[in-house]
Amino acid sequence: MASNKSSSNNKIMVPQARAAMDKFKMEAANEVGVDLKKGYNGSMTTREAGSIGGQMVKKMIQSYEQGMSSAE
Repeated sequence: MASNKSSSNNKIMVPQARAAMDKFKMEAANEVGVDLKKGYNGSMTTREAGSIGGQMVKKMIQSYEQGMSSAE
């Protein structure tokens, strides 16, 4: 059953990481050619938002794989 509380699925578990995640998101947007502004980006298309998220995931996987290969 759904709660009446307003909740978001994109909460950052460590509040101190907010600035780093915002920087990471801006870098990913720049890499895929999306003009991401600080603050509200409501005019962004779904495709642009998906491109940013996809690039972020790609970079996280690459980082994890690099960490795994250096731990061997």
